[in-house]
Amino acid sequence: MSAKKDRRIAQLIGILAEKQKADVTELSSLLNVSQVTVRKDLDELEKKGFIKREHGFAHINNTDDIAGRLAYHYDEKMKIAEKAASLIQDGDTLMIESGSCCALLARVIADTRRNVTLITNSVFIADYIRDARSVSVVLLGGSFQQDSQCLVGPMIRDAAANYNVKYLFAGTDGFSERTGFTNKDPLRAQAVRDMAHSAENTVILTESTKFQSAGTVPMNIKDQPKILITDRDISEDMIRVLTDRGIHVETV
Repeated sequence: MSAKKDRRIAQLIGILAEKQKADVTELSSLLNVSQVTVRKDLDELEKKGFIKREHGFAHINNTDDIAGRLAYHYDEKMKIAEKAASLIQDGDTLMIESGSCCALLARVIADTRRNVTLITNSVFIADYIRDARSVSVVLLGGSFQQDSQCLVGPMIRDAAANYNVKYLFAGTDGFSERTGFTNKDPLRAQAVRDMAHSAENTVILTESTKFQSAGTVPMNIKDQPKILITDRDISEDMIRVLTDRGIHVETV
């Protein structure tokens, strides 16, 4: 995808996220491109699960679904994913947990790296990059969660223990100054902990807005080296809090 098309897609998703729905004529006018171009872009986004089209309108997919969540703060998430991908070289093996930033990271790796092995508990991610010939996907076993489309439970720990990787990439639902990074779901939090035991470094990928929420379930990955990649809207105060905890912060 060209840089020009990247910007247009990001704008299109941003418009739909703000307006909830729009028709081709309106999108063509707002983006200053032809209706044919808009239709092609919408076809591509619909195939990826970002949007749905009905009765002449396009709208963002259900936000309870991970494909729908990809659309919100898409530009920030894409920049975070591209920065995270810079840590990965051809031939690497990595672990990646479920989440929207993680899914975009998997897509960037699939599009730009060769002979990479991606170990994940995310059924969504495995399906999202199923067209990639340059990436081998290993799915960790477990119980399937429909909403998050990921695998959780004690089998994750047993399966992850068979690997040793440099990086685990994971999302977060919030941050507490008392307990650190958090998740809304105890089973997903446990999956991150179990996968982290097999990684030298845990890299947290999240938009700065997540730091406005404390979350409910601590991920408890305190003793492991951590890197945070987030957008530039994170406050200086929060950066100091994170740095004091030994977390290396990178902003995009």
